[in-house]
Amino acid sequence: MKNNKPYKNWRHKLHEIIYEADTPLGKVFSILLFFVIIASIVLVMLESVKSIDQKYHNFLNISEWVITILFSIEYIGRIIAVKKPRNYIFSFYGIIDLLSTIPKYLSFFFVGSQSLVALRALRLLRVFRILKLARFVGESTTFVRALKASRAKIAVFLSFVIILCVILGTVMYLVESNENTGFTSIPRSVYWAIVTLTTVGYGDIYPITCGGRVFTFFVLLIGLGIVAVPSGLIASAFTKVREGESKI
Repeated sequence: MKNNKPYKNWRHKLHEIIYEADTPLGKVFSILLFFVIIASIVLVMLESVKSIDQKYHNFLNISEWVITILFSIEYIGRIIAVKKPRNYIFSFYGIIDLLSTIPKYLSFFFVGSQSLVALRALRLLRVFRILKLARFVGESTTFVRALKASRAKIAVFLSFVIILCVILGTVMYLVESNENTGFTSIPRSVYWAIVTLTTVGYGDIYPITCGGRVFTFFVLLIGLGIVAVPSGLIASAFTKVREGESKI
């Protein structure tokens, strides 16, 4: 038992540094990790620019290896520091840590796998441990409850929108198919209906006939009303959830 005590103390200290952002060393570790993550993302972005990669390829490659090794050490340290390594390995953050570390190693075996390095952007979720955004986390929990409370209404609404898009797209196909336009099939016309109904309007497909333009005008009016419906459903459910929490 005495021989295990130094190991337990060392393991406890490692846990304090890696997992406990409230401690001085934990804060330093979290902040350093945050900046390393930012640096790694910047490197990946710079590497995607051909002119920069050609000029600084060796520097970018070496820097990426240094960061990958640091992340590997951190990943191993997290496994060692917890009492039940399996819980961390198969947890959300554990999987993200693994996925953000292995791409560089996979580049030895698979061409193009290095693009997976962008997955480490998900590690920025750890910033919430540093900033102590407890209030915002609480609000997000309330928002999730509101979504669950209104999921049936939202599902019915989305089903209605899908059916409406199919109908509108089919009608527009019938109106414009004889003309030299982009409405060459019903699926493409349904795509146009979705883009128009959501008021996005990419402009890659558009009607040229008078009838098609008049029809588009009414579709846009319908879209203005449809866009507001989900917001109203969620806002109503959110208010009810907040009222329920205030009564507790």
